[in-house]
Amino acid sequence: MGRVTDLADLQALLTDEGRGLLAALRHYDPAQELAIASRLRRDHPAALVSAALGQARLRQRAVAKFGADDAYRMFFTPNGVEQSTRASVAGHRAAAFARLGVRSVADLCCGNGGDAVALARAGIAVLAVDRDPLTAAVARANAEALGLAGLIEVRCADVTEVDTSAYDAVFVDPARRGGRGRIFDPEAYSPPLSWAVDTARRAPHAALKVAPGIPHDVVPPEAEAEWISDGGDVKEAVLWFGTAPGSVRATLLPSGAVLAVTGPLPAPPVRGVGRYLYEPDGAVIRAHLVAEVAARLDGGLVDETIAYVTADELRPTPYATAYEITDELPFNLKRLKALLREREVGTLTVKKRGSAVEPEEVRRRVKPKGPNAATVFLTRVAGAPTMLIGQPAGRG
Repeated sequence: MGRVTDLADLQALLTDEGRGLLAALRHYDPAQELAIASRLRRDHPAALVSAALGQARLRQRAVAKFGADDAYRMFFTPNGVEQSTRASVAGHRAAAFARLGVRSVADLCCGNGGDAVALARAGIAVLAVDRDPLTAAVARANAEALGLAGLIEVRCADVTEVDTSAYDAVFVDPARRGGRGRIFDPEAYSPPLSWAVDTARRAPHAALKVAPGIPHDVVPPEAEAEWISDGGDVKEAVLWFGTAPGSVRATLLPSGAVLAVTGPLPAPPVRGVGRYLYEPDGAVIRAHLVAEVAARLDGGLVDETIAYVTADELRPTPYATAYEITDELPFNLKRLKALLREREVGTLTVKKRGSAVEPEEVRRRVKPKGPNAATVFLTRVAGAPTMLIGQPAGRG
């Protein structure tokens, strides 16, 4: 399977012949790769064809994060596609830096340069640093491909040896994947979180990208912790320095809605299931701000350990999705199957929180069939396994 494996491959792709091959492969079907490779090798070196096919696959994967216009002009490494920041999130962060008056940023562990691109497009000068020669070369190629080379300086170096004192801000995106997959211990990041925090403390402003599952008790007291979701999916957490110490916020993209508090919140009340069930956005849950949402909705939790909010009134909120509940039943799949058959439900959405049963198993066993739709929540209510059945609020 072809891919960019070294600097020679990248340099070959940057030639006119390489760029022409990539342009021709923009819409290629990976299922036809063997036939396409055989045809292309009649007119091009085999190594270049292999590199181009690998890069074409990476570009197709990158479209989801960068959009087609940028993705098909950029270059990627496999790890770079996997770990890069989604363009919408990078743009949000760059805009936040700009609002702080930041004019220059040292982007440490820059990867393929996605954040550097967003910063430069916000008018910020960037020093982009990565210790891997191929990754740094890819970041440099991307700055040139997108017309941002005048604002982005790329340096191949160990970030721990870079002097950042001349920059208004520091952004650190440590590697959170190793040979065995995701790294959950912040001190096992590369570089470790403690190093990143020390670096941030010395800068006028700083942002550290961390995993969204970071424990709240490891967040430094002088940092502001932000959890970001995009389209309902939690993408990352960021520790900000030089902004609002001790504050916690959830940012929901693409709307830009922000929920922020400073200081601990009282635990929300637990109450019986009302007419409506609210499913908080993942960023709200990760930021431990469910209590704030419950207070705004004049609601409570269905169970003290479950992040579902219930209320008697329907109130518009950007921080949670509302469902109108029609049935509250003890967990019993046979009973659920009979009820769905009676109501001719063929489109079944299964959500779970606090249940060991997998949604796929539910759908397999109840065999939904019919013209109608419903949503079932597998959860706990006051500690008891429960099925809540309903539909998105506002639908007939």
